[in-house]
Amino acid sequence: MSRFAPLPDPPYYAVIFTALRSAGDHGYDAMAEDMGDLAAQQPGYLGVESTRDADGLGITVSYWQDETSLKAWKDVSTHLLAQKLGKTRWYDHYTVRIAKVERAYEGPTGR
Repeated sequence: MSRFAPLPDPPYYAVIFTALRSAGDHGYDAMAEDMGDLAAQQPGYLGVESTRDADGLGITVSYWQDETSLKAWKDVSTHLLAQKLGKTRWYDHYTVRIAKVERAYEGPTGR
């Protein structure tokens, strides 16, 4: 299974979430799995790519059809709870960046 999201031709939007985790799980893994499942059910959701290093720095990029879709996802009640817990329990620091993807291309595969 590819770790790359299968995306349509641009334009579309990317939400880039970079975070440094706090020590301990405190329910994080379960909520992260739930958020992934819930996001995938939202109108306009296109896919996600995510990675985390051994020091707790993670980058998750979710892709959305349009700005309306990503704004609607931000306001889903369960996602609002996850955001609150992220601020108070799971992250020492984070940034959120939103970008409109206007061009995209791929390189070699199978190497």
